[in-house]
This record gives sequence, structure tokens and C-alpha cells, in this order.
Amino acid sequence: MTTVFTTMESPLGRLLLSGTLEPDGSLALQAVTAPGQKGARDEPADGWLHDPEAFAAVITQLDAYFAGESTTFDLPLAPEGTEFRRRIWAALAEIPYGETVTYGELGALAGQPPTAVRAVGGAVGANPLLVILPCHRVLGANGAMTGFAAGIDRKLHLLALERGSLF
Repeated sequence: MTTVFTTMESPLGRLLLSGTLEPDGSLALQAVTAPGQKGARDEPADGWLHDPEAFAAVITQLDAYFAGESTTFDLPLAPEGTEFRRRIWAALAEIPYGETVTYGELGALAGQPPTAVRAVGGAVGANPLLVILPCHRVLGANGAMTGFAAGIDRKLHLLALERGSLF
């Protein structure tokens, strides 16, 4: 499989989008990252192919989300991670638009015991699909704006967008 990429401008800055082209030519989205995001690429890796056309649906859906016109994403996703992380990331996708949960509540959604809250936090912090898998909707146990790999200011922006306070 070939890894492809493109970039797009957004309210969060220039996003790097990457994925793989499946044998049938379809895209499986692997990552959406923002500049300076902890643990994420700012630039494509050597050997990746620039293919903006492959990301047309991704860009259309992200633009609609940022414009406040769409609340969901319908994209083929292929994030790379451990089975545990993929379970947590799947639970992220279940958090409704405009709502928030705590790390403990997210763990429970993923079938994890309360003692796994630190591991849940680690999985959320490693989420490779910024915005698409809404890690910005996860708060600390006391409702605090804790940890967001792309920065708390971006987390606040996304939550304000979803609560309609940007329009």
C-alpha cells in the first residue's frame, strides 16, 4: 500500500492529512494532525506521495465541520495503534457532537475498569485522527480542560464551535 498525503488550511492551522491507498484506489485515512501537535508529524515522511485528489472527501467533510454545517464524519479510517488504543479511539467516535465525557466515562464506554483511566488518557493523547475522532470532547474528572495534544487553545476552539458559540 502507498502512503499519500496532503495539507489543508483550517481554523486549527495547516493540517497534515495522511492515509494509504487501498488496492481499489480508495483512501484509508490514517492521520490528521495540527502544527506542533505532541507526538505527531508536522511534515510528510520521506517516500509519501502528495495526492490531494485522494483526500477530496476528507477535506469536504472537515470544511463542513469547521463551518458548523456538519456534525459527523463518514470516512474509511485506518489509524495505527494497539488493540487497546483502537478500542479507546472507537469509543471516542461514540461521543455525541457538542457533548463531553471524562476519561473515566470514556474508559467505561470502551469496557475498561476505572483503574485504567491513565491508560485511557494515554490512548486519547495518542489519537492520530484529530477532530475526526473527537478527543477534544474528553475532560478531566472535575471537568477541567486537561491534556490535548494539539493544545488547550485548540480544544477550547473546537468545543466552542460545537456548542455554537463561534457563530
